[in-house]
Amino acid sequence: MDNQKAIVVFSGGQDSTTCLGWAKNRFQDVTALGFQYGQRHIVEMEQAKRIAAKLNVPIRIINLDFYADLVRSALVHSGDVNASHVDHENLPSSFVPNRNTLFLLLAHTFAIKKKANIIVTGFSEADYSGYPDCRNEFVEAMEKALNLGSEQAIEIKTPLMYLSKAQTFALAKKEGILSLVIEESHTCYEGIRTKHDWGAGCGTCPACKLRAKGFQEFQSKLA
Repeated sequence: MDNQKAIVVFSGGQDSTTCLGWAKNRFQDVTALGFQYGQRHIVEMEQAKRIAAKLNVPIRIINLDFYADLVRSALVHSGDVNASHVDHENLPSSFVPNRNTLFLLLAHTFAIKKKANIIVTGFSEADYSGYPDCRNEFVEAMEKALNLGSEQAIEIKTPLMYLSKAQTFALAKKEGILSLVIEESHTCYEGIRTKHDWGAGCGTCPACKLRAKGFQEFQSKLA
């Protein structure tokens, strides 16, 4: 157990829940930081509170409802989450421009106040949903820029960066939180909590399909 302080960027989804468990098993002082940015699946914040409580981790949720007025995305406005983005045909409609940039900025600012030298995020470029701001190159650039601009040495850790969804399920099992991930985490873009063996969701949006596929692969390796 490391006595360092860590801030976990926390959405209540599979990836960030796995990261929260991972961080809690490694650092003595962990705080979850969530964001309410006008997302259609706002239920994720309610699940985030439940998960943080079950892990006995304090959570701070920042209200960013104004952000929906600045961007176009199927995650904050009506739209087909299976379509291409209205402003960039090579990206999914669920992409929220500069969302992760803002999240890291605020997490870094909060880390300075808390005197934390670790930020943990669930970004992954190995099995992601087509978001360019989930790549390691982006994270490294943000870490350098934020530290340069504030004379800090805060490290951004991404334990899932090169893991597939199946491997993320395996990590959750290793960290002792697999049942919590399945029962309480929320990934579905539609905000639906219909129960499945892999968790709760609509079962048809890209996030649900990716999660279901990963769980099937995870189970097949256990057989």
